[in-house]
Amino acid sequence: MGSGWAAGLLIGTIVLAGSSVQRLTGMGFALVTVPALALLLGPAQGVVLANCAAGAISAVGLVGGWRRVRPAVMLPLVGAAMCTVPAGSWVAARLPEPVLMTGVGALVCSAVLLVLRGARVPALRGAKGAVAAGAAGGFMNASAGVGGPPMSLYAVNAGWSMREFVPNALFYGVAVNAVSVLSNGLPHLSTPVWSLAGAGLAAGALIGGALTDRVPEQRARMFVLLLALAGGAVTLAKGLWGTAT
Repeated sequence: MGSGWAAGLLIGTIVLAGSSVQRLTGMGFALVTVPALALLLGPAQGVVLANCAAGAISAVGLVGGWRRVRPAVMLPLVGAAMCTVPAGSWVAARLPEPVLMTGVGALVCSAVLLVLRGARVPALRGAKGAVAAGAAGGFMNASAGVGGPPMSLYAVNAGWSMREFVPNALFYGVAVNAVSVLSNGLPHLSTPVWSLAGAGLAAGALIGGALTDRVPEQRARMFVLLLALAGGAVTLAKGLWGTAT
């Protein structure tokens, strides 16, 4: 993939789409963007760009909702995630690209299908459930850029409403992506790509904020998950093709 303005425009558009849905629903940036960014930049660079952008858009969205964050739940969840981020980074740095791409696609597809089914998992309830969800999310975030589904599954099992879920998911996104960036480093992108990715992030934040009161939350979340499922399937197929050739 090139590193000029054409590449930057495509990546900026992907970032805009992910930022819009993240701002609207509290999740979805990585689910929407990682499959496409992995195809364009390679899985390693795609993941670290997703970590940077997802953390930034989560911080923007959290500004108006930080008072609804539940510290008693989120601190152990985030703490567990921070403990497993280094393991995820270690795995991402050592696996061959086709294998990592296959893993990214499989993780995305599996996680989305579980969330779509509204899976009830006894291990994801209470304080132990928060730790389990955080540990899984931290590893997935650093290795595949997709750390939100365990948080979503915890919220489903805890019976949270979307109003409760969004600010807590954004808090989780800020903390875990910040640690992932510190562990994995910044992506190696050209100035045009950085500029257009930043513009896409800003535009997506504005669009998502404007749509917050206009799009039914459940419909927006379903759209995000179905789009992520399609992207994950494409990435999985490409990874399997690479391992077979």
